[in-house]
Amino acid sequence: MKCICLTAAFVAMQCAAAQVDYDKKIRSLGIELIPATKPVANYVKAVRTGNLLFLAGHGPTRADGTNITGKIGKDLSVDQAIEAARVTAISLLSTIKAELGDLNKVKRIVKVTGWVNCGPDFTDQPKVMNGCSDLLVEIFGDRGKHARAALGANALPFNIAVEMEMVVEVE
Repeated sequence: MKCICLTAAFVAMQCAAAQVDYDKKIRSLGIELIPATKPVANYVKAVRTGNLLFLAGHGPTRADGTNITGKIGKDLSVDQAIEAARVTAISLLSTIKAELGDLNKVKRIVKVTGWVNCGPDFTDQPKVMNGCSDLLVEIFGDRGKHARAALGANALPFNIAVEMEMVVEVE
């Protein structure tokens, strides 16, 4: 009897988790998705194969179309870089929504890889990347927890502060 009750409770919790409306949750957090950005060279922003969506590198593009630029530790503070990572996460989510039509089709954020534009003495890349990771967990809960790499780069395209790519499991 205990086993049946525990199983029923687990199933009920799973159903409740599946009923979160991520589009509404984003709006409730005061986040506004932007129009999906266009590729800057000969590639596409997303490729779906099976139940995986691979997102190309995205930068910190604001709603007005401008990018957050500069080298962390020289031109930008760590806090500004964390905000750039958060803005990049919003750009990634905007591409997911454009590709799928609905963020509720996201089953899991699988992996995020991020490059931080910084000098050789800067070592807080993981802290910067938390700007993205924390937002994904805030929106998707456990489904937003992901594998991650946080890397330093001596230069990024157009001098953007961060660049990230993502792998997402989808319905």
